Amino acid sequence: MNRTPLRLYMSMSVDGYIAGPDDRPGQELGRGGGRLFNWLDDRMSEGVNGQVYAEASSTGAVISGRRTFELAGRWQGDHHDGVPIHVLTHTIDPADEPPGSAKFYTDVDACADEAREAAGERAVLVHGASAARALLAAGQLDELELHLVPVLLGGGRRLFEPAGLGHVELELVRRLEGRNATHLRYRVVR
Repeated sequence: MNRTPLRLYMSMSVDGYIAGPDDRPGQELGRGGGRLFNWLDDRMSEGVNGQVYAEASSTGAVISGRRTFELAGRWQGDHHDGVPIHVLTHTIDPADEPPGSAKFYTDVDACADEAREAAGERAVLVHGASAARALLAAGQLDELELHLVPVLLGGGRRLFEPAGLGHVELELVRRLEGRNATHLRYRVVR
C-alpha cells in the first residue's frame, strides 16, 4: 500500500530531550532548549540543513499536538504556505475557533486521514511528542525525521516517554550530516 507519509520532524538532544526543563509559554523550548535549533541558522543555505528545511517546508499539511500548537502561538493560523493544520487534542471547546486553516480533532485516525487527503502527494509534517506517540500507537506514523543535536540537555521534555507503545522497529533510510545536527530519517517497520 502506497500512502502519503506522515513524517515526524523533531530536533532532539543526544540524551533524548526535545525541550529543556521548564518549557512553558514565554519559555517555549525550556531552559537551554534553544540550542536544539541552532542548525536552523543554515536553513537558507544550499547545504544539508537547507535541504532538510526545504523538505519540511514543502509538506502539504501539518499535524500537531495541542500543547505544541498553543506553545507555538497557534502559528497565527499559518504554519507554512497556508497548508492545513490538523491539531490533535483530548477535548474540543466549541467556542474555541482555531485561526486560519487549523482544525481540532479528537479522533487520531480521522485526523491522519484528513491530513493525508489535504497533503495530496506531499508528505504530512508532524509536530509534537504527544501527537507522534498517538499517531504511532494508532499505526499512522510512517517516518521519523530526527535532527540529532550534539548536546546533552540533562533534563526537560523527552520525545518518547514510557507510554505503553511496546516494541517498535525502525529502519534507517537516510542519514545526512549537517552543521550542528545529524539528520536521521527512520521508517516505521510494520
